[in-house]
Amino acid sequence: MKTSVITALGLAVAGLSLYGAVANAQQGPVRARFGSLGAPTVAQAEPPKLMGGLTAPASYSLQDLIELSLSKNPSLQQAGLNIQAAQGKAVQAALYPNPTVAVSGDELGDRTGPKGIWTVQAGQEIVLGGKLKLSRAAALREVDQANLGLQSQRYTLFTSVRQSYFEVLATQRRVEILDELVKLAQKALDNAEKLQKGAQIAELDVLPFRVELGRLAADFDASERELIAARRRLAAAIGLPDLKIATVVGSMDLALPTYKYEEIHYLVMEAHPDVQSAVVGITKAELTLRRAEVEKIPNVTVGSGYTRQNQNQSSDWLIGVSVPVPLFNRNQGNVQAASAELGRARYEVSRVQNDLAGKLATAHGQFTAAKQRVDRYRTSILPNATKSYELSLLAFKGGQFEYLRVLQSQRSVAEARLEYIRALSDAWRAASEIAGLTLEDDFPLPAMQGIPPGKK
Repeated sequence: MKTSVITALGLAVAGLSLYGAVANAQQGPVRARFGSLGAPTVAQAEPPKLMGGLTAPASYSLQDLIELSLSKNPSLQQAGLNIQAAQGKAVQAALYPNPTVAVSGDELGDRTGPKGIWTVQAGQEIVLGGKLKLSRAAALREVDQANLGLQSQRYTLFTSVRQSYFEVLATQRRVEILDELVKLAQKALDNAEKLQKGAQIAELDVLPFRVELGRLAADFDASERELIAARRRLAAAIGLPDLKIATVVGSMDLALPTYKYEEIHYLVMEAHPDVQSAVVGITKAELTLRRAEVEKIPNVTVGSGYTRQNQNQSSDWLIGVSVPVPLFNRNQGNVQAASAELGRARYEVSRVQNDLAGKLATAHGQFTAAKQRVDRYRTSILPNATKSYELSLLAFKGGQFEYLRVLQSQRSVAEARLEYIRALSDAWRAASEIAGLTLEDDFPLPAMQGIPPGKK
């Protein structure tokens, strides 16, 4: 047993390299700070083109992805076209009715006047009751809602891209760590098998290394497949499903934002575009109701004409006025419908606020829980796991512990770092949701500095 412990010392020392590699992989190849939306950080906004119009895989920062989504996302383009459509309806609603012109011939075969009687008439409908003004006012409220819809879609897009970005970034970090762990676990297994062949340790001592390698290899393969799917989801969120994303650059070790629930709740309930659109909807419904009520006021049609009677070679002038009598149809059905729509619009404000409050409460709860986990891993769990490994390694070198104790400590450090990444991913995903609800353009803020694990 003493021989086994001494010969296994090399395995434990290799484990120290394992821990260092895990720490390096956690930091990632790039620790870039996020810039504001107006200043790109790293990488290129447009991917290089290959023959046949295919896109070459490229690296993107969050800023690059946001810019791509703003210019390419079809949902945003549709929202912009909705504004143009609403503006066209507003123009149409204010247009006056076209005049009418009629020409008619009568008694064309009469013997006394073979040229017959010819009449030319012109008429114009005069709109009363301010109908055109009310119609235009209601249509302009639709324009306001379309503008607010574009704003809402913009921040919804930001949320989707940000969440997908952090998902890819976290999965990249996980793949990097697991790749290093698999390589080092393979080296540890190779060393153990050499010791077994030299009859220095038993086969029973080799099995834990094989199990550990198989477990890490399975996790690595699963993470690689998930990374492919995450990149595809990110491309779809941008609006370019065929975009080839090699990597995303950035750091997850930024200081997480601080959100006071009462403050952001008030902001969302008052300033969110969906709430503002619902409030505008009340004004629109009031105008629509008023428009339905004045519909019963009849429009007046005036006209005049000229008649040439070829029988007696005379010319006559015509003038006329017509007014519909609102005896049966006083637009009462549309008034009732518009009144109900006004009531629905008033309830719509509360409904939208309730939906947003639910989303905010869920996101804030998830963010608070994830941030607490991140803080605990950063300030307590990771430092303690590292210290436990270092102490077990020292004890092993002194001949007090067996090497399996060192392997267990190594696994604790690796799992703690992987869970730390998962907690960071959850925190940034929830923070992205809150940033979208609170209409944050610059996210994460440039002032947020990286905080390495184990530091406050």
